[in-house]
Amino acid sequence: MKDRLGHEWKIAVFGIVLGLAAASRAQVATPSTAACPTAETGITLSPGFCATIFADQLGHVRHLTVSADGIVYANSWSGRYYHNDTPPPDGFLLALEDSKGTGHADIVMRFGERPAAGAAGGTGIALYKNAIYAELNDKIVRYALVPGRIVPTGKPDVILSGLPLTGDHPMHPFVIDAKGELFVDLGSATNSCQSQNRMPHVAGLEPCTELETRAGIWRYDANQLGQVFSPAERYATGLRNGEGLAFDQAGELFATQHGRDQLAQNWPKLYSVQQGAELPAEEVVQLREGGDYGWPECYYDQNQKRLVLAPEYGGDGGKTAGVCAQKLAPVAAFPGHWAPNDLLIYDGGQFPGPYRGGAFIAFHGSWNRAPLPQGGYNVVFQPLANGKVSGPYVVFADGFAGAHKDPGRADYRPTGLAVGPDGALYIADDVHGRIWRVTYRGDFAHAQVAPAPAPAAAIAASGPSLPPEGLHPDAGRVTASLPLPPGATRAQLALGDRIFHGLASNGTCSGCHGADAGGTSVGPALNNGVWVQTNGSLEAITRIITTGVSKPRNYTGVMPPMGGAPLSPQDVAAVAAYVWAVGHAAP
Repeated sequence: MKDRLGHEWKIAVFGIVLGLAAASRAQVATPSTAACPTAETGITLSPGFCATIFADQLGHVRHLTVSADGIVYANSWSGRYYHNDTPPPDGFLLALEDSKGTGHADIVMRFGERPAAGAAGGTGIALYKNAIYAELNDKIVRYALVPGRIVPTGKPDVILSGLPLTGDHPMHPFVIDAKGELFVDLGSATNSCQSQNRMPHVAGLEPCTELETRAGIWRYDANQLGQVFSPAERYATGLRNGEGLAFDQAGELFATQHGRDQLAQNWPKLYSVQQGAELPAEEVVQLREGGDYGWPECYYDQNQKRLVLAPEYGGDGGKTAGVCAQKLAPVAAFPGHWAPNDLLIYDGGQFPGPYRGGAFIAFHGSWNRAPLPQGGYNVVFQPLANGKVSGPYVVFADGFAGAHKDPGRADYRPTGLAVGPDGALYIADDVHGRIWRVTYRGDFAHAQVAPAPAPAAAIAASGPSLPPEGLHPDAGRVTASLPLPPGATRAQLALGDRIFHGLASNGTCSGCHGADAGGTSVGPALNNGVWVQTNGSLEAITRIITTGVSKPRNYTGVMPPMGGAPLSPQDVAAVAAYVWAVGHAAP
């Protein structure tokens, strides 16, 4: 009969328990120098590391946790972030077991509340006191595990209810420490606390009352039933969206922060397109009770290495710090808009010494670096010592996006991390629901932190050098086969194509709608003849490009007028013609 003393390998373990657990893991950590399995996994890893596809096609998997006997548990999600596609009928929670020791799960079981009962799944999941805790809609629920079974059989208890589900960040990731303190992230409802979300030249609200119930970390008791969310339990504030939460071996709590969006699109007189793509930084912060990390008044400029005043609150393009000098700066900073969706501080014994105690961050990948290339879609390793950065970060795992580093066409997007009792690292994806299992098989004694090699798709995408005379901007494009809207010309259609893809007039359309116009989690598809915001006429498309979308239907992305780009009336007409054409093209 299996021991189900549910141990959450993300939580802090203190004192003697920590020492014994570390010693136990060290005893089972006998890294092999054998060659990696030859099966293609789709990703590249830092030297010496190998991966297997532990499981695949699981749905929109978010966060993970692993029990003391190696059962991987996952939560999955549904809804507008995933085009409202068909959810799994048998529950959003998963239990996966590799009963044969092959590195692949041969037992996969679903459980939990079902869509037919109104369930939509969630992100957060943890193990504590022989039970699975999971985010479910606006609740955190607890399922008791039964000895000898990998899935629970009874109905869940409600630990916490009433969590906000509105706005830009309705997910509720959480962690539980060894004392049973449950820390849950409540992401912001808006981008920067404007009265009109994501609209240009709109000042921030003062006071930002959203902070009473959003953009922070709340603390509850994992042992107590029937708690109801309220402002009173707020632990820390000023975190726009802190999806990744993890403890280090000293018991200190760390969180990621998604930096704000659309500096250049909403404030073009203060920020260049390049600055809008690169700023602000993504962050890892050390949480303190009562701490204020700056949002919405401040953002972190990784080039200046300081918090500066946001333009919605009187900022001048990054020159002035103002009240931000009193806010808490991050421990580590990363390129803008990479989207850190999970954090794990490695306490296993299977990886070599330079990786122990450091942070792995799963970057989901950007949508709003357009018109510049998108970034992220990787897992980064950040060396840490005593809660501080002890070396430069490296891209530890890469290639998840495949040939298209684009939110609508990426093959995979990292969302969850967990470590097993044997020290193996698990990485989850929420596009197709793939989980990788990563182990070390290199030279243990001489291992060093080093980046993963560039994936083959990235090398191929770099392509040959352009001829010195350049290329005609319309060469090879497919607009010639598209239907022409009434009154439009082929030249106009080609210009609209270039603007849509960020090749002219700093257009940003492809960031939200995808490079193939097939849609993303932020914006709807435009190429399927289904018009979410208009009736599909050229006049209606022109009007919506000009005025923007302040209240999107079924999608999260608010669109500022002209996508925040400095489009002329001729540019708007060209983009409208192109959008009409792709939406009316024969399937």
